[in-house]
Amino acid sequence: MTDSVHEARESFGLRLREIRRHAGLTARQLSSMAGWHESKVSRFERGIRSPSEADLRAYCEHTGANDQLADLIATLNHVDLAYVEWRRILSSGTKRRQQISVKLAEKSTLTRIYQPTIVPGILQTAEYAEAMLRDVVEFEQIPDDVEAGVAQRLQRQQFLYKGQRKFWIVLAEQVLSTTVGDDDVMAGQLDRLLAVMSLPRVAFGIIPARAMPPLTAPNFIIFDDRLVMVEGISAEQIITQPREIAVYARTFDRLARQSVSGKSVRSLIKTALDKRRDAEHK
Repeated sequence: MTDSVHEARESFGLRLREIRRHAGLTARQLSSMAGWHESKVSRFERGIRSPSEADLRAYCEHTGANDQLADLIATLNHVDLAYVEWRRILSSGTKRRQQISVKLAEKSTLTRIYQPTIVPGILQTAEYAEAMLRDVVEFEQIPDDVEAGVAQRLQRQQFLYKGQRKFWIVLAEQVLSTTVGDDDVMAGQLDRLLAVMSLPRVAFGIIPARAMPPLTAPNFIIFDDRLVMVEGISAEQIITQPREIAVYARTFDRLARQSVSGKSVRSLIKTALDKRRDAEHK
């Protein structure tokens, strides 16, 4: 579990402890009143275990804090959703995860994206997206709905062309060299990047390989200043705490300062594209 999620659970536990102490009860007394094992309250309050909704109802009833129940349940749901295993997200296939991204993009005015290794979904060609999602299906051993997943991913790209939304995208140069599919797929994808970088709603930068080492950061997306999505190997983290969002915003700004744009980006992409085309004809 990530540190931020653990901190959120600890913070939630401290809030429960304050409620209990305000009621003048010891942890043992509250456990006895609720018919729980005497260690259960302690585990809740130390963030070791998350209470169920029924546990919270009993907690509030016995501490006279029923007026706080709704807010506690909402907070608990946020903590539980902050760290979601990929197996749960992808349990029915790839389409559901793509639908989430579409909804987040639709509700955002400014989307900031950092990707160190692959082209982000908002810029992918259908062939590139298909190769990516087929790899996900195989690795996660989930239902094969790649065609539906690709359709949803491409649907998100409509926001590049309409509305008042802005996209600020920073890639590491490694993205241009990472092979997804084959050289033909990559050539098409690099052509796509050349086309997209001139769109008025897109600010596009690449951190050259020769630049100072960028921050050791995973790929992440910032939706306005309200939510950050961080993709890990086994799970996806959703961050909504303002303090943490600010850290990611500062990180993005620093990465963006290391990137080049305009003619320099075009030159990097064309060089990578020439290498792919040469490889195709060998």
